[in-house]
Amino acid sequence: MKIPIFLTPFLLCLFISLVQAQTPKCDIQDDGSTLKVFHIFSQCSPFKPSKPMSWEESVLNLQAKDQARMQYFSSLVARKSVVPIASARQIIQSPTYIVKAKFGTPPQTLLLALDTSSDAAWIPCSGCVGCSTSKPFAPIKSTSFRNVSCGSPHCKQVPNPTCGGSACAFNFTYGSSSIAASVVQDTLTLAADPIPGYTFGCVNKTTGSSAPQQGLLGLGRGPLSLLSQSQNLYKSTFSYCLPSFKSINFSGSLRLGPVYQPKRIKYTPLLRNPRRSSLYYVNLVAIKVGRKIVDIPPAALAFNPTTGAGTIFDSGTVFTRLAEPVYTAVRNEFRRRVGPKLPVTTLGGFDTCYNVPIVVPTITFLFSGMNVALPPDNIVIHSTAGSTTCLAMAGAPDNVNSVLNVIANMQQQNHRVLFDVPNSRIGIARELCT
Repeated sequence: MKIPIFLTPFLLCLFISLVQAQTPKCDIQDDGSTLKVFHIFSQCSPFKPSKPMSWEESVLNLQAKDQARMQYFSSLVARKSVVPIASARQIIQSPTYIVKAKFGTPPQTLLLALDTSSDAAWIPCSGCVGCSTSKPFAPIKSTSFRNVSCGSPHCKQVPNPTCGGSACAFNFTYGSSSIAASVVQDTLTLAADPIPGYTFGCVNKTTGSSAPQQGLLGLGRGPLSLLSQSQNLYKSTFSYCLPSFKSINFSGSLRLGPVYQPKRIKYTPLLRNPRRSSLYYVNLVAIKVGRKIVDIPPAALAFNPTTGAGTIFDSGTVFTRLAEPVYTAVRNEFRRRVGPKLPVTTLGGFDTCYNVPIVVPTITFLFSGMNVALPPDNIVIHSTAGSTTCLAMAGAPDNVNSVLNVIANMQQQNHRVLFDVPNSRIGIARELCT
């Protein structure tokens, strides 16, 4: 068919617009106190897999990392002693989301794992034995770098501190990795905001391959976290909008400080567990599938500081994990509403998958003072070919007696999640961050 000549410019512009829409906007700069958030698998990430993985491989890979993370959380809540502040074992997986941070004077740029359940920042430094990054932080190039002495209060806030000479150091495990780091201080710059004298771990030796290549930024509530060390600047307030796994034009963001946070947003109170002070506990009172509130034993949702039971928001777990009685009730009602006669298959840790098209019922989390109704994109995952659909939640691993419910990052995607620590609350509002 011959195209009329007057339509040719229009079609050309349409084609260019479509091409541009498929081109990832990786060169967007951080602005003010807002940082861009990258998904680790996005086209904008230098850490995306070098070899393309199948849909099944990527799902199983993410599940395995979640399994390790849940095992850590479970061991954390089972301990009777106080958990050391800033234990990097709180993240025992590759990062899911990363942000750009700058250390030193003049600033050196690194991409750090974003984590709400850890406190201290730690990064590989030049000369590090076993570190996998090709761009470590070079202390010798920074005029504002200094070591933290053994007598400093900061030295007592890291796990297992040791003293070689007068400098403070510590050792920790991270998944399959063993890591040795020095406690140091330097200027940390986030977007346009410099934070002088920021205390962090300078990694000088690692074994294994579990650690994020360029380090980690902790957004927990402990004394070495970003919130505590930048309290005068950001008032212990931040929010993020996490882009979807399938996002091409990523527009995820980390917004630091109370300014420009959403005004129309619903809140639920934060609960403080003094034995697990870094974690963001909330009161989940019920879960609704479709219009039905599912029958869950109250004890399975109750907050218990002694055992660590309850519900947390976590940016590092990928798929929401629920204590077994909670998950079983949600799963069974989900299956019933999808169609009790439809055959159910499994995929790794997902036990509710379908190989035929389904209508996905809404799942609503009912928190104190706030209900969050999830659309299908936050509830199920689809295979690349679209032939398989799985409920993207799971129960506690078989070998873990977990009492913790974790609201994970897939269920948080395309929402603005606001952490307002001074007012002890978390807010959630729908926001497209694709």
